[in-house]
Amino acid sequence: MTRSMKPSRAVDRYLKERKPEVSNSTYQNHKYALKQFLEWCESEDVDDISVLDNFHIHDFKIYRREECGINEVTLYNNLCTLRVFIRWMESMGVVDGDIAENMILPNPDDDARSEKIDADRANTILDYLDKFEYATMRHALFALLWDTGFRLGTAQAIDVGDYDSSTQTVAVRHRPEKGTPLKNKKNAERKITLHPWVCDVLDDYLQMHRHDVEDDFGRQPFFTTKYGRPAKTTLRKNVKWLTRPCHYTDGCPHSRERNDCEAAQHWEKTAQCPSVVSPHSIRRSAITHWLNEAQNKEHLSQRMDVSTKTMDKHYDARTEEEKRQRRQESFGIDIRK
Repeated sequence: MTRSMKPSRAVDRYLKERKPEVSNSTYQNHKYALKQFLEWCESEDVDDISVLDNFHIHDFKIYRREECGINEVTLYNNLCTLRVFIRWMESMGVVDGDIAENMILPNPDDDARSEKIDADRANTILDYLDKFEYATMRHALFALLWDTGFRLGTAQAIDVGDYDSSTQTVAVRHRPEKGTPLKNKKNAERKITLHPWVCDVLDDYLQMHRHDVEDDFGRQPFFTTKYGRPAKTTLRKNVKWLTRPCHYTDGCPHSRERNDCEAAQHWEKTAQCPSVVSPHSIRRSAITHWLNEAQNKEHLSQRMDVSTKTMDKHYDARTEEEKRQRRQESFGIDIRK
C-alpha cells in the first residue's frame, strides 16, 4: 500500500536526506532537476505523488525534450536524477516498486558529452563582441571561459582582487565559508596566466561596465549585476543567449523566422535553439582547442583543473584525423607534397 504525499513534500524530504551525503554541486543538480519535475507536476495537476506511474514519466520526458528544448544529454541527466528520486520513494513506500526499473532513458551516443563549439565559431562570436558588445560582462565572461576553460562556478567565484592585470594572471580560490566553493575544493586552487587580448577585455570591462557593488559577504565580485554577484543561472543564460547564431550573425542555420522563434525572442526559451551552447560545452571545447594546439596534457590538466584520464574521456572532442595530425607534428614529421 502506497503512502499519499504531495510532490513538493516528497522532494523536500528526499533532498534533506541527500544533502549531507553528496557534494554541493551534486545536491544543486538534483535540486534543479527535481524543481523542473515539480513544475511539471503542478502544470499537470499531479497533487499526490503516490499516483505516479510510467505514463507520467513518459509525459515528463516529452515535456522536457519538446517544450523545454533541452538536448539529449541534459534530458538523460534529468531522468537519471528523477530515477534516483523515484527509487528513494519506492524504498519509502510512497510509490509502487517497479516505476524506476521500467523507466526508458534516452540513449546518447556515449557517456561523454557531444556538444561543442569549434575555434572558428568562438572567434566569430569574439569578433561580434569586439564590435557590438565590447567589454560588457558577457564579452568578458565569454573571453575568460574560452581562454581558461573555467567551470562556470569558478568564473562566478572570482573577485576583483584575484585578477592582476600587471602580471596577466587570475587566482582561483576555494572560499566555501564565503559563498563560493569550488568543485574540487582546495585542490582546484591555482593561478592562471591569461593571454594579453583577454586582459585587454577584462581591464576595459572593469573600467567601463562592472557595477561597483559587494556581495552578501562584503566581497567585490569580478562579474556583477547591479545587485551583487550574479547567480550561476544568470551567467549561464548570458552564455546561451550569446551563442544563438541569430544573435552574433543575424542569420539562422535552422531556417527559422526570427519573429516566430521563441528562442530568438524570449530570454527563458534560449535552450530551444538547437545551436545554443552551454558554459560547460565551452569548457570542453576550449580543452579540445588547446589539445589541437598541441599543448602538453599535464600542463593543460593543471590549467583546466581536470585529470588527464577525465580529459581523455569527457573533454577531448578531437576527431581521429585531428589526433593523427597532432601526433605527426609532435614527432616532427613533414609529409612531402
